[in-house]
Amino acid sequence: MQKIGLNELRERFLAFFEGKGHLRMHSFPLIPKNDRSLLLINSGMAPLKPYFTGAAAPPDKRVTTCQKCIRTPDIENVGKTDRHGTFFEMLGNFSFGDYFKREAILWAWEFFTQELGLPRERLYPSVFTEDDEAYGIWRDEVGLPESHVVRLGKEDNFWEHGLGPCGPSSEIYFDRGPEKGCGRPECAPGCDCDRYIEVWNLVFTQFDRKEDGSYERLAHPNIDTGMGLERLACVMQGVDNLFEVDTIRALLDKVCGFANVSYKTDAQSDVSIRVITDHIRSTVMMAADGVVPSNEGRGYVLRRLLRRAARHGRLLGIEGRFLSELSETAVALSGGAYPELLEKSEYIKKVISVEEGRFAQTLDQGLAIFREYLADVKAAGRGSLGGDLAFKLHDTYGFPLDLTREIAEEEGVAVDEAVFREKMEEQRAKARSALKAKDAAAWGGILLEGLDASVKTEFVGYETMSADAAVLGLFADDGTAVERAAEGETVTVVLDRTPFYAESGGQQADTGRITVSGGEVSVFDCKKTENGVYLHLGEVTGGSIARADAARAELDAARRRDTEKNHTATHLLQAALKRVLGDHVNQSGSLVGPEKLRFDFNHFEAAGADAVAEAERLVNEQIFSGLPVTVREMDIETARGTGAQALFGEKYGDVVRVVSAGAFSREFCGGTHVENTREIGLFVLLSESGVAAGIRRIEALTGGAAYRHLKQAERVLSYSAALLKASPNELPQRIAALQHETKEREREIERLTARLISGLVDEALSGAAETGPVLLIARRFDQLDADGLRGMADSLREREPRCVALLASGKDGRVGFVAAAGKAAVAAGVHAGNLVKAAAAAAGGGGGGRPDMAQAGGKDPALIEAALAVVPETLARQIKK
Repeated sequence: MQKIGLNELRERFLAFFEGKGHLRMHSFPLIPKNDRSLLLINSGMAPLKPYFTGAAAPPDKRVTTCQKCIRTPDIENVGKTDRHGTFFEMLGNFSFGDYFKREAILWAWEFFTQELGLPRERLYPSVFTEDDEAYGIWRDEVGLPESHVVRLGKEDNFWEHGLGPCGPSSEIYFDRGPEKGCGRPECAPGCDCDRYIEVWNLVFTQFDRKEDGSYERLAHPNIDTGMGLERLACVMQGVDNLFEVDTIRALLDKVCGFANVSYKTDAQSDVSIRVITDHIRSTVMMAADGVVPSNEGRGYVLRRLLRRAARHGRLLGIEGRFLSELSETAVALSGGAYPELLEKSEYIKKVISVEEGRFAQTLDQGLAIFREYLADVKAAGRGSLGGDLAFKLHDTYGFPLDLTREIAEEEGVAVDEAVFREKMEEQRAKARSALKAKDAAAWGGILLEGLDASVKTEFVGYETMSADAAVLGLFADDGTAVERAAEGETVTVVLDRTPFYAESGGQQADTGRITVSGGEVSVFDCKKTENGVYLHLGEVTGGSIARADAARAELDAARRRDTEKNHTATHLLQAALKRVLGDHVNQSGSLVGPEKLRFDFNHFEAAGADAVAEAERLVNEQIFSGLPVTVREMDIETARGTGAQALFGEKYGDVVRVVSAGAFSREFCGGTHVENTREIGLFVLLSESGVAAGIRRIEALTGGAAYRHLKQAERVLSYSAALLKASPNELPQRIAALQHETKEREREIERLTARLISGLVDEALSGAAETGPVLLIARRFDQLDADGLRGMADSLREREPRCVALLASGKDGRVGFVAAAGKAAVAAGVHAGNLVKAAAAAAGGGGGGRPDMAQAGGKDPALIEAALAVVPETLARQIKK
């Protein structure tokens, strides 16, 4: 049997099915699109669900992919065994209502036996117990003896996930030989031992499971197959686990080189080596697809993986940051199949390096604190670490829970996870709600009632802002179809053609109106379904509208033009930021409307005032230059060859729309734009701020909004200058002079206050009352503010160790108390915090502090004397103790 490398296996699979008429699709990003049931893509068919449900039309009836996948339920076991991993690639061939069981089975057999040369005697298919059709194909057409075809039950050979499409499956097992087995006579495919391993799963989606538990046959059955690339590589390379596969072993050896250790010489070191090897594969792929480390959702998954890998690097004795350098090897090994890794290699390194650096800053301190916690637990004879302590490790030192659990487990200590999760509830509410918001049927394809799936809306909004159209459908708020909607009713209108841009790619939807002979609808939003149907959401503002009416669709032209200005300016801004900050800058989100633009981009520190100003200057330079804005449609490879910027993590079809502003900016974009940058008029950058780890946000204005903003700023400037009796140009010097003058006055006030306090201290000490072993001063000084009271209290306790002072002030109507106790007074039992607490309570306030110094506030200046009156009695009780 020929040994074949992992990268070659991937290519041979995809090329084989291309030869069978399949469209080869690039892997979808790991970030799911319009699927709330997943944080990360975890199977080959997951991103194809809209095609199976009919929510979207597939690009071809036959498709083949190699899909990047991540699964993390068993993250704690990764490394401890050589069978667990978080990242894997899933090969698959899919049919959407085209071929079915016969072709799927025969092609799978052909690929295994002819393309790869696997011995047929070592291949064992299984089928669902009741699937006589599949059994017959394996026996009669493939020609396998009945001893090689195994019937298994629903648990093994029937795929379903909640309600919706489902069906029997046929799995192909490879016999690794009796030496790998359990030795039992009944050992066969489906046995728990290591002899027979499932390599390829062919799912025949032919039923629709209903809520009553019944199964209806689908009019157009589908094929969904999945085969783990790493597992296939194990078979073809004759190795026992994924860490021995050629490309993964090369990465593992690189880890060993960093640590200066050898694999398979020390069990504990092997755990760390496998953890780092697996986790760097996942982090590289996630970073390339736009996931950024954070404390929630998929960002939290990335943070967990990175920090776990970094900690195991420490266990191996690797000093400093090494994961970012290791990522270069991971990128090189997989970059041929995933060109986005090569395109984003510097960005990937930056993401990893920054997160690794952040963790390194707190890791040593956190581990020291952790050891103290563990020592306390063991000394007290407890078997678990408190959840509140686990939370503190997470919140203060960045320890993900599984890292805390793993370290505690190494010391034989459990973690109170229930309390930890209570503490985390607020911080991780968004992530948990996202996980809980799973669709009950898992497929989630909701269509408007009665709308033919073949219906499409022709978008004419690139060419015109109004169009004649026909009303194809009307729908009420709940999605039910209606024949007519009357004045005052909210309605969703489906037209055969429309100029309305549907919200997409960060650009807000157009608004406007739809008129028919007997009525009018005011459109306040427009959305587009996966299937290309435009939904015009609006209110009937006059008369009525009916299905099949002839209509006139007109959008708000001024609003659209303002939106176009902001959209084109967003393109110019991204190009400017790349020139100013570096080519790693990529859009991670945007909001383009008529009022302003918002642009989110990846960068790991504040851009700085100079960089922001330079970006603004560059954008305006392109506006004033009057660059032509051109739009071309081309195939995606040609588009990439032009250097056009693609949206990070976005999935594109074979033909893309490329928008260029001269030679300055070129991007993939489906939005609407000005025809010349001069139409934008003006660009004013309002702010640059951070919105998440590694994500910055810029907000800006264009056109009339920018002009109005500058005029308002001019008015404020002129008014401020008039107040200071200066011209606008003189304001900086005038303000600087005022600041200097203010500081000098503050210093003079401080000097005078110090002299005042010195005199007050002498006076207070001369009138202090002997109270047992201490001297009591309980007085009101309305001439002092809070700082003055604290300064006087400090002077009193330093001058006289026996002094106990309770000082009050009602200056400017604000009630404040400060208590102080000298060293001798504290030794005698005095507690300043409790003393001031009692006094403040008498004035309707509260406070407290240390035994030697404390402060509090009150509500009513008229009660200050009453507050001072309680001090002697309170002090006497303290001294008696």
